[in-house]
Amino acid sequence: MPIEVQVRDGNVMKAMKILKKKLEKDGMFLELRRRMHYEKPSLKRQREHKQNISRCKKLQRERERDDW
Repeated sequence: MPIEVQVRDGNVMKAMKILKKKLEKDGMFLELRRRMHYEKPSLKRQREHKQNISRCKKLQRERERDDW
């Protein structure tokens, strides 16, 4: 899925800021940092496990908030 940013009035710096925010929100920078160096399989499992726990906790908080 391509990410598009329009340059308005020749303001390239503003377009760069918008693009950076979109990439950050998409998680592209995290993915690039993760791929820069080799990650041992055991560390990868630990990281994924922590991510799953935090995702589940977030969903649980949202469900509790919606119940009110």
